[in-house]
Amino acid sequence: MRNLAFGCWMRLIVVAALCLAQPGAALAEAPSSVNQIRASYRVGVAAIDLGTFDLTASVRPDSYSLKARGEFSILAGLVYKGEGDTQSDGKRVNANPRPKQFNLSYADNREERTLEILFAEESAPEVTRIPKKRPDRKAVPLSDDQLRNVLDPLTAAFLAIHADVPQGDLAVCNQTLPVFDGRQLFELTLSPKRTEELGPKTAGGLRAAAVCAVRYRPVGGHRPQSSTVAFLQKTNGIEAWLVPVPGTDLFVPYKVVVPTAWGDGTVKLTKLKTLPGDPRRASAR
Repeated sequence: MRNLAFGCWMRLIVVAALCLAQPGAALAEAPSSVNQIRASYRVGVAAIDLGTFDLTASVRPDSYSLKARGEFSILAGLVYKGEGDTQSDGKRVNANPRPKQFNLSYADNREERTLEILFAEESAPEVTRIPKKRPDRKAVPLSDDQLRNVLDPLTAAFLAIHADVPQGDLAVCNQTLPVFDGRQLFELTLSPKRTEELGPKTAGGLRAAAVCAVRYRPVGGHRPQSSTVAFLQKTNGIEAWLVPVPGTDLFVPYKVVVPTAWGDGTVKLTKLKTLPGDPRRASAR
């Protein structure tokens, strides 16, 4: 169960990343009245409610800062309890996202884990893990060239795509992106699947979602014999439901569905709020 919860925490970040960023595409520039977005999600697997995931995204013309926190428990913490924080800071060059630093920390009742990725424009990212892990000799190797111009999971997930289309328009689904999580590099290809009407009490007053099918293709850093990698490659059940943020031309996930060995993992939007503020607060390190 401990590995299940931690896996869902990481998979939430990664799979959201599968859904939302497009390297080389222009980042949406929010209107001056809206420069901070706050969203809350519920996370679950099958019939198990695992917890919550809250994020704040602040964007300015030349930089951004993203922060998120997850809290998870099983049976009110009797079986498992854990929490994690993640942050990504970067800059925007010609309206494109360029991450500079990604941090993830996670702690439960048995151990603590931290991950830091430092990005450089002319070299591969520098990865630091605590506790340290030895290089996996069975993993598919990655070259420095393959790791240039990649996105960390949080930048990919919540610096939403620029799309001047109405709610439910499937045009937002046409994209492919590379994501590096500190160990694995993979490509995710989105394609149009269907439009879903949302209920009258949906968070943010949203009316419709564009449902994108997501296909996973590992590039390197993974074990070819991994049953998880094989499962994700074969499944056609990964979905990303994308909705526009009111008052902007940004999109965020309304719902993400990821098949797992324990049943479908789901991440669903419960609150969505836009706030005015000083965009200078979002600055790259």
